[in-house]
Amino acid sequence: MNIQAPVKVDKAERMRRAREEAYATPLAQFHPGAPRLFQDDTLWPWFERLRREEPVHYCTNAPIEPYWSVVKYDDIMHVDTNHGIFSSDSTLGGISIRDVPEGYDWPSFIAMDQPKHSSQRKTVSPMFTPTHLDELAKLIRQRSQTVLDNLPRNETFNFVERVSIELTTQMLATLFDFPWEERRKLTRWSDVSTALPKSGIVASAEERRREMDECYAYMSKLWNERVNSAPRNDLLSLMAHNDATRHMDPDNLMGNIILLIVGGNDTTRNTMTGSVLALNENPEQYDKLRANPELIDSMVPEVIRWQTPLAHMRRTALADTEVGGKHIKKGDRVVMWYVSGNRDDEMFENPNDFIIDRPRPRTHLSFGFGIHRCVGMRLAELQLRIVWEEMLKRFDRIEVVGEPKRIYSSFIKGYESLPVRIPA
Repeated sequence: MNIQAPVKVDKAERMRRAREEAYATPLAQFHPGAPRLFQDDTLWPWFERLRREEPVHYCTNAPIEPYWSVVKYDDIMHVDTNHGIFSSDSTLGGISIRDVPEGYDWPSFIAMDQPKHSSQRKTVSPMFTPTHLDELAKLIRQRSQTVLDNLPRNETFNFVERVSIELTTQMLATLFDFPWEERRKLTRWSDVSTALPKSGIVASAEERRREMDECYAYMSKLWNERVNSAPRNDLLSLMAHNDATRHMDPDNLMGNIILLIVGGNDTTRNTMTGSVLALNENPEQYDKLRANPELIDSMVPEVIRWQTPLAHMRRTALADTEVGGKHIKKGDRVVMWYVSGNRDDEMFENPNDFIIDRPRPRTHLSFGFGIHRCVGMRLAELQLRIVWEEMLKRFDRIEVVGEPKRIYSSFIKGYESLPVRIPA
């Protein structure tokens, strides 16, 4: 019996309807940042049409302020690498399509411009040097083995909960030297910090505030401990003992902590889940990988492209400028849709296909470019590579047995659940 057939039929019908809607809707009514498109996985024809007909599109048909969508690879690169024109500063709105909610405008180095950005970013970069990654690799492998050895056989379980969240949360706890028994707080704070009002993650703005205040109080206590103790090799200690970050005000401290929690959680967690889904949707690629496990090295960046765990980054124009022939005014918000640039057929051959031996697989946009390129990208790749090395040693297949449940967000492109089964 083909247990995947119902999933494929449902997806085909959903995509047919999405395509009809996308091509019947006037471009002037497009709101490609609508979270429902991402939760339903129906975003693709909307961005396909924009790439073909209006690669730089001004949206005024949204419940948020108007924004520009930049959807082609080269145009995205232009915006991402011109930080003198396109600002990330939290005081101008930050890095998400929606302005930072009042009271949550904690400045982090990803939401800063030069020169402050680089001075703060450099304080945590020693955590991601090749030498330190070699040490972390031993720990990642040991933990991956333990988690995978404890998975059930011939029984449906949620891969997100049992594998993706558990492994990324263990790594977060290590990076922060966070109390081990309370490590799931880090996952919760990451989810709450990026949750939209309709996501169901929190019931109200008041609940969200209470949980983020808890995060602030807890991390401030750890911060004070690190400031007043000898330097250690964790993210908090690195910031606490560097002149560029030691005297951060409380909001700046909170901003950098949330950035590092979300960055360490979402990219790896959602790409890990996405890799299982991608290989199940493309069984010939799964067969190819099983026949030649060395293809893990190219599969990892390919799945990061295919998944694009952060769908977009936003900038604010500091001056009148031009992108793709469109006039951008000073103060306009400009959204770089990485998820679309990674499907640009002028850059990638057969961009909608998942091809684990794709040439030059690291040309994807998922980690950004320019000064804000993801500082932890090599660690994310390392975690994904090791977990797949260990899975291939243990399991002939991990079968997806139902539809994934996706997150209600056009920023974090991820999963709440993925039902899977490991045959005995």
